Amino acid sequence: MKQLFTNILALLLVVSLVATEASAQQFSKRKQYNSVGVSINAMNYFGDIVPKATIPSLRFAATRPNIGVNFTHRFAPRISARASFAYGRITGDDEKAADKTDPDAKYRYHRNMNFRNDILELSAVGIFDLIANRNNYIKRPDFVPYVFAGVAVFHHNPKGLVKGGSVPQSLSEGDYVNLQPLKTEGTDYSLTSISIPFGGGVRYKVNKSFDIGLEIGWRKTFTDYLDDVSNTYIEDAKLGSDAAKYFGRGITRNDDASFVNFNNPGEMRGKGNENDWYIVTGLNVNYILAPRVKSPKFR
Repeated sequence: MKQLFTNILALLLVVSLVATEASAQQFSKRKQYNSVGVSINAMNYFGDIVPKATIPSLRFAATRPNIGVNFTHRFAPRISARASFAYGRITGDDEKAADKTDPDAKYRYHRNMNFRNDILELSAVGIFDLIANRNNYIKRPDFVPYVFAGVAVFHHNPKGLVKGGSVPQSLSEGDYVNLQPLKTEGTDYSLTSISIPFGGGVRYKVNKSFDIGLEIGWRKTFTDYLDDVSNTYIEDAKLGSDAAKYFGRGITRNDDASFVNFNNPGEMRGKGNENDWYIVTGLNVNYILAPRVKSPKFR
């Protein structure tokens, strides 16, 4: 996955530079235009609380909504830049994701972690169209596949659901609790981070003013704490409250004697060698802001 990510970014950079240089002389400012849009998406994540502890694994039933707005400026026949602001949610639950009959997943079922995380994202990406538009916006192609890559900053806040187990008096069944302040692994991670968005889509011209499209975009993050799970269990003395012990130890089960001591200090809590990812897939609608045409001045 890391090699694929590197190759995609390198390809996008080379193709964009070549295309920009070749087309800059053929695309006047009068043909450039802006558009505004909205998107309605599905959101998932790759991390520690999934069916398989690997990047491609996700649980489709954990899909949650994502909505966004964007502004796009076309610079050249194939090149555009887009700024977007979006809000969405990701979730995970060992009880629902892990198969207790699978030897590889049984540990995660008994670990019994859960989380939900609301993410606010501000992104800027470059878009490369696979079909060029050398005319004005009215004569743009009807159907255009494209790829994109860029950078984003996002704010997140993982929360855990109180459900079963030995619930301390400070918590109530059914409540969601902010996990980052609890330092369940003794780590004070940041709730604001950077990601690298990249992906592709297709855009269809409805009429001279509207486009609709389908898009899928991955977000490579630089944090392993979207789900508040990363490394190993820590000592009770380092868990500063009953709530920290409740979520730090996991809502453990008592139906399998072989898993009684699996959450002792130093034992593996998460797979800490890979950062978390999230993925956004959905529909976008864009309205083209018709450029003003300046009348020539006669003397």
